[in-house]
Order: sequence, then C-alpha cells, then structure tokens
Amino acid sequence: MKKLICLLSGVMISVAISACNNNSKHPNNYNYNNDTLIDENGSSFIKQGLEAGLTEIKAAKIAEINSKNPRIIGFAKMMVADHTLAGDELEKIGIKNRVSGGDSVSVVHRQIIARLSSKLGVTFDAPYMHMMVNDHENAVKLFTQATQNKNAAIQDFAKKILPKLKMHLDSAKAIAASLK
Repeated sequence: MKKLICLLSGVMISVAISACNNNSKHPNNYNYNNDTLIDENGSSFIKQGLEAGLTEIKAAKIAEINSKNPRIIGFAKMMVADHTLAGDELEKIGIKNRVSGGDSVSVVHRQIIARLSSKLGVTFDAPYMHMMVNDHENAVKLFTQATQNKNAAIQDFAKKILPKLKMHLDSAKAIAASLK
C-alpha cells in the first residue's frame, strides 16, 4: 500500500511540475483571446500607429494656436478628435496583445514640431499642411498593409480607420493646394 501511495504521489508531482512548465510554450506576445500571434509586423504597426497619432495630435494642438486660417484650425480640431479616438482604440489592442511603446514622438517628428511651433499665421500654414500630407500618405500605406495582418484585431482596426485616414489625406491635400 505504501508503494502505491508513493507511486501516485510521484505521478501527481510530475503532472504538477509539467503543468507549471507548460507556460513556456506561449510567447509573451500571445493573444489568449483569439489565438492569433502578434507577429513583428503587428507589433510594429501598433507602435508606429500610436507614434503617428500622437504626432498628429501634438502638431494639431500647435496649429489651433499658431494658425489664423479657419480651414486649418478646423482641420486641426478634427485631427485631435479623430486621432485621440483611434489612438485610444489602438492602445487597447496593444495592451491586450502585450505590445508596449509608441507613447512618444520620434526625434524627426519632434524636430518638425519644434520648427512649426516657432512659426505663426501664414508662415505656419504651408509647412503644417505639408507635414499633414506627408504623414497621412505614410499612414495610409501603413494601415493598408495592416489590413492584411494575421491578427484579426489589427486587421479590423486598420480596415475601420483607413477610410478616415484617406479622408484626412484628401482634406490635407485640398487645404495645402489652396495655400499656393
């Protein structure tokens, strides 16, 4: 009887140890909700998307103060509202999938924003709208690629936001053309 109890105890300990070690099969970026891994492209998309949105918001807040053009001020208000909502949603996707980062503006964007902040009125408008056209062209490319991502949450988010980014790009181009 003692041998049977020892044998069963040994089996139970082995099962417990193997269950504890089983966590190593799941990488840190495993999404337990939809069983889809966040690959490097997905992680990069989240980080780039968050950084781009934060950049748009910071630049738009400067535009609201430094521009005197009502179209640009209206565009800037739209940037703050739309990019804040999209950023909040993308941040939730990042948190859910254990992807962090993208909570700061890149060095290049910080330099552009610093130059913009020193300009006022008409001298501000063209460089700001040029930045908006360039950044939204890049964002449209980024989000178009993300519509093919393996992760369903990223794919759905990109498909949802892409039409709005295209509209932002069209608006930015129209405003920029009116400044010439």
